[in-house]
Formats: sequence, structure tokens, C-alpha cells
Amino acid sequence: MARTIQSLERAAAVLRLLADGERGLGLSDIASAAGLAKGTAHGLLRTLQREGFVEQDPASGRYRLGAEPLRLGRAYLDGNELRARALVWADDLARASGESAYLGAPHGRGVLIVHHVFRPDDSRQDREVGTVQPLHSTALGKVLAAYDPATRDAALAAGLGALTARTVTGAAAFDLALEEVRSRGWASEVGETWEGVASIAAPVLDRRRTAVGAVGITGAVERVLSGDEPRSALVAAVRDCARAVSRDLGSGRF
Repeated sequence: MARTIQSLERAAAVLRLLADGERGLGLSDIASAAGLAKGTAHGLLRTLQREGFVEQDPASGRYRLGAEPLRLGRAYLDGNELRARALVWADDLARASGESAYLGAPHGRGVLIVHHVFRPDDSRQDREVGTVQPLHSTALGKVLAAYDPATRDAALAAGLGALTARTVTGAAAFDLALEEVRSRGWASEVGETWEGVASIAAPVLDRRRTAVGAVGITGAVERVLSGDEPRSALVAAVRDCARAVSRDLGSGRF
């Protein structure tokens, strides 16, 4: 079995903690969560800070991610064929639907947002590129899990935690939902991740007909739904976008 470098594993764990801590974390919080002695955690943070991966707020002393992870992330995304192929189509989807458009790819036990087009209005919105969303409660995640057994297993391994009262948390119910996704060719969720928010997604297939990603829209329930169901025009727009990206990836007709 290949040996691992403990200091790198610890540094990676610290970076993941900071990525999840929106307002920054103190030294004690980081040391406790990572299972490290304070001195060890402090040494790691000082090194990461010197290399630009971590910043420390001078007033509160709390640590947060620096600019270097963003630079490296942009380099990854710029070289990502899925994102490159989907840029124009995702822009068109946002304009056609009037909602935020997202492109997601499997990433460990979640969905990595590799492209995000803002809703075409003047409202304040936050760029979500680089964030990781749950597999079990998002339309993007359900699509990926429905078309790839390994991703479905990753969702179960991550735990089907309840994010709202509507989140599907049982394995049997989750599998039933995935079967429905496969039968109709698209996924939806209503208030399962965020209260009052609904989303629709469809799979992006490559030349081997493998689901390499998912494209979708997210918006307020009252705009996305007609009664209890997603608006048919929005479903059609999402599926048309997914087909267009899939064709650019060599999938052919589906």
C-alpha cells in the first residue's frame, strides 16, 4: 500500500474545514475539528498563510481561505471540457428560463458546481462556482446518482441527512426517486435543500453515453412550479440545454 504524507493530509483537512466555514474559524476550532494539537494546527496555518492558501483576519484572529485555492480552481475549471462545452448553452438556458443556470459534475460525495450563470435580473446574487452541493437533495445530484451507480453509492455513503422537512432521507425512497428520474429523463426537487426553492436538472452525456455532468436551473418555487409540478416550458428548456451540451461532447441523439 502506498505511503501517504501526513503533513499534506493534515493541510488538506484544514483547507476543507476552512472551505466549509463561511465566516472563518479560530485556531481552537480548527485544531479540535481536525484532531490536531494547537501547536501543530498553528504551524500548518502559518505555512498555508505564507503560501497564500489561508488568510487571517487581523481583528478577530479567525482564519479563512486565501486567494490561492481560487486561482488553482480557476485553472482546473478553465481546462474542464465539460464546462468549456457548456458555457454558451448555459447562458442561453438562463436567458430562456429567467432563472439561475448551473452545471454540475460528480465530486466525491457531492456535486461540484463548475459553472453558474446568474438569473437575468437586477437582484443580488452570489457566484457559486466551486461550491459542492448534496447529491441526495438537489436536482443536479439526483440526475448524477440516477445515471451512475457509483455516484448513487457515494450519496448513500455521505448520508441522506435532512436539510429541510421535505428532504428524502431513506435509502428505499431515494432509490425510488432515482428510478423516476431515469424513466422521465430529468430530475426535480422542491424545497428539499432550501426552503422555498425548486430546481430542475437533466443529464449531460459523453460519447460513451455516460453521464459526466448535469445541467439545471434553480429558482423560487412560485416561478419554477405550476401547481405542484415543474413548468413544462422550463423542463423543456433544461432538457434542450442538456441535449445540446451532450451533442457537443459527442453523445449523438437521445
